[in-house]
Amino acid sequence: MAGWNTDTAAGPLGSGTVTLVEGSSFCISTANGDIRPGLPHGVFHLDTRILSRWEMTINDQPLEPLAAETQEPYRALFACRVPGPGGNSDSPLLVERRREVGAGILEKVTVHNYSAKPTECRITLSVEADFADLFEVKEARVTREWKETRRIDGDSLEIRGQWEGVRKSVVIRAEGGGAGAKALGYRITVPPFGEWNARLSVVPTVDGTGTALPFGHPDRDGLSPSDRRRQEWVARIPVLQMGNRSIQRTLRRSYEDLGALRIQDPNHPDRVVVAAGAPWFMTLFGRDSLWASEMALPVDPSLALGTLRTLAERQGTEVNEDTEEEPGKILHEVRLDVTSGQALGGRSAYYGSVDATPLFVVVLGSVSRWGFSRETIKALLPNADRALDWIRHYGDRDGDGFVEYGRPNQHGLINQGWKDSWDGINFADGTLAEVPIALAEVQAYVHGAYVARAWMAYDDGDTALAADLQERADRLKQRFNEEFWLPDRGYFAVALDRDKRPVDACASNMGHCLWFGLLDEDKVPSVVEHLMSKEMFSGWGVRTLASNMASYNPASYHNGSVWPHDNALIMSGLLRYGYVEEAQRIGTALLEAAEYSGGRLPELFCGFDRDRFMEPVPYPTACSPQAWAATTPIHVITSLMRYDTHISQGGIWLDPVLPESFGDLHISNAPMGDARITIDASGMQATVQGIPEGLTVHHGQRPWMSELVERARLREPDR
Repeated sequence: MAGWNTDTAAGPLGSGTVTLVEGSSFCISTANGDIRPGLPHGVFHLDTRILSRWEMTINDQPLEPLAAETQEPYRALFACRVPGPGGNSDSPLLVERRREVGAGILEKVTVHNYSAKPTECRITLSVEADFADLFEVKEARVTREWKETRRIDGDSLEIRGQWEGVRKSVVIRAEGGGAGAKALGYRITVPPFGEWNARLSVVPTVDGTGTALPFGHPDRDGLSPSDRRRQEWVARIPVLQMGNRSIQRTLRRSYEDLGALRIQDPNHPDRVVVAAGAPWFMTLFGRDSLWASEMALPVDPSLALGTLRTLAERQGTEVNEDTEEEPGKILHEVRLDVTSGQALGGRSAYYGSVDATPLFVVVLGSVSRWGFSRETIKALLPNADRALDWIRHYGDRDGDGFVEYGRPNQHGLINQGWKDSWDGINFADGTLAEVPIALAEVQAYVHGAYVARAWMAYDDGDTALAADLQERADRLKQRFNEEFWLPDRGYFAVALDRDKRPVDACASNMGHCLWFGLLDEDKVPSVVEHLMSKEMFSGWGVRTLASNMASYNPASYHNGSVWPHDNALIMSGLLRYGYVEEAQRIGTALLEAAEYSGGRLPELFCGFDRDRFMEPVPYPTACSPQAWAATTPIHVITSLMRYDTHISQGGIWLDPVLPESFGDLHISNAPMGDARITIDASGMQATVQGIPEGLTVHHGQRPWMSELVERARLREPDR
């Protein structure tokens, strides 16, 4: 494999691309539904491309795209036209392709004849299956050649591949048609003003044995397995109504995408986790899955619990320089296919992330507020403690109190925070920072981990452990404000480099520190001024890097682009320190940006000024849907509601600061412990119905973990 130090952004998918996703399967095609060789398109299942060509022609003419509509994240309708003679005149033949992705694809093809004469058609579907690894496709370097055999059985074609003892197979069927070695098809006559229908399927087989995986056709009531899965998801998440219909559409799109990005732990089918994003990251990621779970807590707390349990089972136990595993470390990413294992030192998990480990503890602390049993939380505390041990013994490489990263090999990621592109961490003059690097936001996550674990210890009656952890958090905060602050610039360094020099670029990373309360109060006004300056705030959101920095490029991955999740975290931090107007400005900008992409926020977009381009400029290779982008609108609304649950503290906190443009907000079926509540909010007013007995609604901003710890400290002599 080329290695993890390649650019983490993928190559362009091409214009008009349609991406469908369901769990660990996805499909990327052109606007007419075709999958063309030479492009990073295909049908993918468990990190393998099972279909690399799927081109339909009618009477040797390719289909002309008219419209492509994604009806659910896993289903699309393509409307096409068969070109007339010479390709210029109107054609009476229109084609609809209704496609659903699951364990492969199901496709219903309808040919409409809008003429008074019967029309003969020769329909051909050219097919290929290269069984390429997802990374090979993403990085445009498909070089492995599988030994291939093809078997024809009536209207079905099975393609089998073998490579170094690994076998894969796919069955392609054109119901009622004919199959050949390279194509399937039909010879038909469409009656005047009539139509013709056919069903096609592409399904992988079990271990390449020829036994097709189940991907059931819709049953009598028309529901497919994906539809049923979606129904179950919708039944247990909140129902939202909003005066601002555009924001309501965006939130519902977020719900849909989050539902489609749920994947099952193969070892525990009842345990659901959040995949990072489509198309290239439909797998468990430590950092991405944890952040998405955190932001989705008000929608479905069980996603966070499932993610924590799955990551806990894969927590590092040994030192392995190839995979970068270390005892107590939380993985970066899980992969399933052949070359992934080679790249990961023969394993399916790669651990090159500096922030997933403290975030594991942070999210466990958040989950502990949402009403799960003490036994459930207590079962994960040993994993949290092992994560804290990793922070002290492996994360802090030189004993200076800060957590750093630096890869121990030549194939891992060079940068291992969320800005993981090779050039993502740089000085104001453009010089790249050299490892080991201590990132500002990672110190905030570590501080948050100490505080979260301290609170859980107090809540469990272990005052000695709680006091020790809180002291560690206090020392880290003091040292951070001493070492990372740049008094001559009025903001915090993005990192410390290998020589402990502050990396002096003005970047968005310091915004994450606001949420965790890491910044001294006297420094916050200057930080906020920089974050909201014209160099940082594009009008659509805060840029990853200020426009007056030497490395700034509005169309880069991490050096001037705008990331929705980054802004969501900054927005929450602003609210923590009382900067309501600034938080409203960011939240409103993000939701307005979503309007230009069908209500779906992408992974990122370019950082051009809003007064220069009237619409957000898309980043060419952004994942969409993507987990923490999908949860951003949810986080924006719940943050501006200043809504949070803390069952052990007696209820929920609610102190809304919703902009007037949002209109009235009505939420029903919202989870709270074992109950479901209804919330009505408008502006700065809110009411709650259905609160379980013994719990209370607190109309004020909820106490942060650090405040709870301080309260516990004051009570300590009485315990």
